[in-house]
Amino acid sequence: MIKQQLYFLGIGGIGMSALAQYFIQQGHEVYGYDRIETEITDKLIQIGAKVHTDDGVDRIPLVCKKSANTTVVFTPAIPQNSPQLKFFKANGFDVFKRSEVLGELSKGLHCLAVGGTHGKTTTSSILAHLLRENGKKITAFLGGISSNFDSNFICEGNEYMVVEADEFDRSFLTLHPNLLCITSMDADHLDIYQNVENIETSFQSFAALVSNPNQCWVREGLDVSGVTFGTSKHAEVRVEHVRVENGHYVFDFHSKDQILKNLQLRLPGKHNLMNATVAIAMALSVGCDPQSIATALQHFRGVDRRFSVRIEEPAVVIDDYAHHPTEINQMADAVKQFYPSVKRLAVFQPHLFSRTRDFCEGFAESLSQFDHTILLDIYPARELPIPGITSQSILEMMSGSVEIVSKSQLPEKVADAGADVVVVMGAGDIADEVQPIVEHLKRTSYVG
Repeated sequence: MIKQQLYFLGIGGIGMSALAQYFIQQGHEVYGYDRIETEITDKLIQIGAKVHTDDGVDRIPLVCKKSANTTVVFTPAIPQNSPQLKFFKANGFDVFKRSEVLGELSKGLHCLAVGGTHGKTTTSSILAHLLRENGKKITAFLGGISSNFDSNFICEGNEYMVVEADEFDRSFLTLHPNLLCITSMDADHLDIYQNVENIETSFQSFAALVSNPNQCWVREGLDVSGVTFGTSKHAEVRVEHVRVENGHYVFDFHSKDQILKNLQLRLPGKHNLMNATVAIAMALSVGCDPQSIATALQHFRGVDRRFSVRIEEPAVVIDDYAHHPTEINQMADAVKQFYPSVKRLAVFQPHLFSRTRDFCEGFAESLSQFDHTILLDIYPARELPIPGITSQSILEMMSGSVEIVSKSQLPEKVADAGADVVVVMGAGDIADEVQPIVEHLKRTSYVG
């Protein structure tokens, strides 16, 4: 299926780059296109990939224009009218979605798949960390940069494969998992699914990829068969005696076969307790040592842009990938719990016109929990504008203090807001604005 040369369309994406790293390590020649240079593309070039940023057909290396020796991998974020994609399809190349290639790789490994509309990146990163610290030989494809690995990819053996199972475009149905979990099942990607019923059906199909419901962990309350995990006494795997000590959670883990007491987790947010809980359950199921799990969990440092604290003085600045109302609610709860009785500012860049249209009211409600909100324009990603759908649509539904600003105004507006905690959220290019905010706050030495 996979030839010696691979050409990646969208090679700089977080999932695509992990796959590209895998094939480089396996000795393949890797080429690729992405529209901009980033730290990810720079890293790929450093380890041997040949990457360019022009989507013209003439930029495809000559060695990759022979269908006999080149496999093409693309991400759904690449538009169907991409000149390079059209060239490859028209000239008889083997062209595969990233998910198809990942699915093929999962056939030959003991695969632990982590699915869910929210939480899968953190959960898969915790799981990979627990297995690695227990001495398991793993290959892991993650949807974010793990702070412990400083990477979205681990390749230290083929005993286990840990993979983030992406529901977008039903990609996760190409996998061949031995064990899996579902962290959440909210409405999202309605441009693909149309309604929540179709999302639930797709996750039920994902759960059915394992032969036994005991090989599937499902957060309590979801309409999927499996071992339930949560906080209630009815959950088969649960957390108890949760408290906050010295800036992190301390809790007990309970399952049918195991009780682990006084576990510590640095990550704020009750949702992260659930992510850790199911990761522990999956690690135990493949024979990880309980004491080693406890030690490893205590030293898990999180995932980049998942409640990443960039500075703490003169104000706390938190960078997060949240781009759905549920995720913003989780952020608001975590900030209130860990930073009570202070002024909290949300900076939010909506991601996709369709998502803004589908969840406009939800965004307004979740952002209204902050003392003040700054909105940026919608990040379009793969979409064309939808008439009448703008950030103003969110503003008009909000009950709290809110304004829309340009990127050039953002650092000054953040400083003028006088907040003690600034939460910068979104899945677009808003991450590029965090450092200018930090530098401006330091220069102005604002003290709330």
